[in-house]
Amino acid sequence: MTIHSLSIQFDFVNNTYKPDCETVAKSAPVYYICTSHVTNPYKKTVLTMHTLLRQIPKVDEVLAMLADYPPSRVLTDAVRNTLDKLREDIQKGNITEIPPISNLAQSASQAYKTLQSPNLKRVINGTGVILHTNLGRAPLAQEALDAIHEASHDYSNLEYDIENGKRSSRYVHVENLLTQLTGAEAAMVVNNNAAAVILALAAVTEPQAKNHVIVSRGELVEIGGSFRIPDVMAQSGCKLVEVGTTNKTHVKDYTRAITPKKTRALLRVHTSNFTVIGFVAKPSLEALADIARVHDIPLIEDLGSGCILPICGQPTVAASIKAGVDVVTFSGDKLLGGPQGGIIVGRADLIGKIKSHPLTRAFRIDKLCLAALEATLKLYQDPIIAVQKIPTLRMLTISPEKLLEKACKLVEVIGSPASMLVSQSQAGGGAMPEENLASYAISITLEGVSPQALEHHFRVNPLPIIGRIAEGKFLLDVRTINEADFSTIAERLKGIKA
Repeated sequence: MTIHSLSIQFDFVNNTYKPDCETVAKSAPVYYICTSHVTNPYKKTVLTMHTLLRQIPKVDEVLAMLADYPPSRVLTDAVRNTLDKLREDIQKGNITEIPPISNLAQSASQAYKTLQSPNLKRVINGTGVILHTNLGRAPLAQEALDAIHEASHDYSNLEYDIENGKRSSRYVHVENLLTQLTGAEAAMVVNNNAAAVILALAAVTEPQAKNHVIVSRGELVEIGGSFRIPDVMAQSGCKLVEVGTTNKTHVKDYTRAITPKKTRALLRVHTSNFTVIGFVAKPSLEALADIARVHDIPLIEDLGSGCILPICGQPTVAASIKAGVDVVTFSGDKLLGGPQGGIIVGRADLIGKIKSHPLTRAFRIDKLCLAALEATLKLYQDPIIAVQKIPTLRMLTISPEKLLEKACKLVEVIGSPASMLVSQSQAGGGAMPEENLASYAISITLEGVSPQALEHHFRVNPLPIIGRIAEGKFLLDVRTINEADFSTIAERLKGIKA
């Protein structure tokens, strides 16, 4: 259809009129207002839309309604965003009248609070996964939090020897603690365990010569975020030599693969995030240590989760050192229950090489994590205190009786929509994949409200509550919920009832 005798053109994109156009096809990207006898099916819509657009208040008018807030660019941006959203809704035909300016000011106020609030925020973990990677892994002990504040609110002796008035090493704050707890000769810390593995391989194997590192095919694991051990090894510069098969690797596989003057290390990777059962075999650490000693090459172990105390049947760092491993790397924020970090312990000469490697500075740990790690390690000096005060250990070792008590209390606080059922928790964080921890969960049911709607309601809030849906029910596992948060959960439920 073609429309003739038009005198005014309205451009929706720029919200302006263009005069004296004669002809336009209906399919054109702009529409036209007829001023005389031609019937225009878009006239009423265009006139209404233009009227609404002209009624949008000015930025300054909305800002005047927000006089209680200090003037700032963020506040102005919040108002602009609110008005832009209103303009977009008008152009889409979603709005037929302009809201009162007080409503717009309220929307801008909420947008301002959103812009001002931190993106990285606290959540309540009701999933039952203790070391939930997406939720930040290990929550810290209060002592670690206090140490972070003490080290960060003013200057610190991060690399300063107070007694002698000279520059020092940041590793001195944790090295003695780590050697005492693991039995190693020396220790250091970098920013995560993947960095620790790269650094250990790069420093020990002289990668510029593409020297060989031997590892079992059954240990070529993929960790979170699609990072794979072969890729990590490649970044260190050494050449990966695979031995054995997926399910079985023997001592002879290692000895046959050793090439004089080319093989510089044996690597053992703890398969902490999966398990292979059935027809399987692998050499003991002691057997690998003997091979390494005979050929005068180091044995390096990526222990991954890194237990200090013998809990839940997991291998400890001290056991690896005792078995003869020369360098052990492990995470700080998994079963250790501390901050993110890659901890390296082992022979003094090898740790010395690692400390002096150029990559060490790129991977070095910051003062906040270092302060938290020192405080966490000090708690391990008394194992009973460690289990009581380190949240990860406390959640892993809590008794069934205590879990039942927590579940009953949460049901009591929530009331009739809640019921208790037996559940299973997990360690998470790539630790203890074969272990399901008996637990209790609360199922919340509201008539007319789907489990998905409940999950969304609890999740999308200033203090998100993260649960899970299983067998058509919305569940909150009490193992990972602090009792102090029970009242917050109950209040959130009242919101959806209303």
